[in-house]
Amino acid sequence: MKETACAFTGHRPKSFPWKYDEEDKRCAALKAALAEQIEKLAEAGVTDFYSGMALGVDTWAAMAVLTLREKNPAVKLHCILPCEGQEVKWALPAQAHYKHILNKADSVEYVSRIYHKKCMLERNQRLVDSAAFLIAVYNGEKRGGTAATVRYGQKAGRKIICIDPETRLVFKWEPTLETTL
Repeated sequence: MKETACAFTGHRPKSFPWKYDEEDKRCAALKAALAEQIEKLAEAGVTDFYSGMALGVDTWAAMAVLTLREKNPAVKLHCILPCEGQEVKWALPAQAHYKHILNKADSVEYVSRIYHKKCMLERNQRLVDSAAFLIAVYNGEKRGGTAATVRYGQKAGRKIICIDPETRLVFKWEPTLETTL
């Protein structure tokens, strides 16, 4: 775990009221809130950002990091992918966007070369294990990959910045002695 590193987790577009409509003003506002939290961490000395590159929050966060890197070359984007071909079933524009981000990333790492039942979970755990901070765009649902990643981050004692996807309210969770024992 690096003290100057942050990982991302969040829901896929189908979980948001606007679905895949990135032109929706609520989506634009969420992306702005996400970028603001990334910038605040960078101003505090966080330089390495880790994305799992899933559709939605992961790719939005990755783009925000790349935009920030234009102003601050110390900022680095690291992509940790569950398997090769994660994007093959996505719409063609989303696939092109994904490949564009990977080409601009400072590093790309695969958890597995081929898909298997646990590669997404392993990717999420590797993201958390790599960073002291976790930014989570999280609606509070108890089930799913984002919920599991937030719980894993809490158990691992990570500092978590949660952004509610609809209200964009930010909640910060800091580990306590009891949560890290």
